[in-house]
Amino acid sequence: MKRVISTDDAPAAVGAYSQSTTNGELLFSAGQIPLTPDGELLDDAPIAEQTRQSLDNVGAILDAAGAGFEDILKVTVFLADIDDFEEMNETYASYFESEPPARSAVQAGALPKGVGVEVEVVADVSDE
Repeated sequence: MKRVISTDDAPAAVGAYSQSTTNGELLFSAGQIPLTPDGELLDDAPIAEQTRQSLDNVGAILDAAGAGFEDILKVTVFLADIDDFEEMNETYASYFESEPPARSAVQAGALPKGVGVEVEVVADVSDE
């Protein structure tokens, strides 16, 4: 059965979507952009800072579900400019000290609110 997971520690959904949903085994996050929980958009910040905020948002959602970065199975990173890959990757790697999840990183035609990066995850939230 689907259950919505939400937290005030990540930006609120601004449309017809949830921060994340789960069936009790897998968690699917909405794409997280560099928007602070207080609503500050970091669209002009360096890509490293944008990546950090996006992943901090993911972390808050995982925490609300009783999970952590070690529970992530798959990450999709959308970049406005694939030339930002190295800078994004350096920041991204600091969140996964060992056994990083599977990941795709693609250049998107455009991202919401003109940001440089958006991150979505699938995580294991089962009790096993």
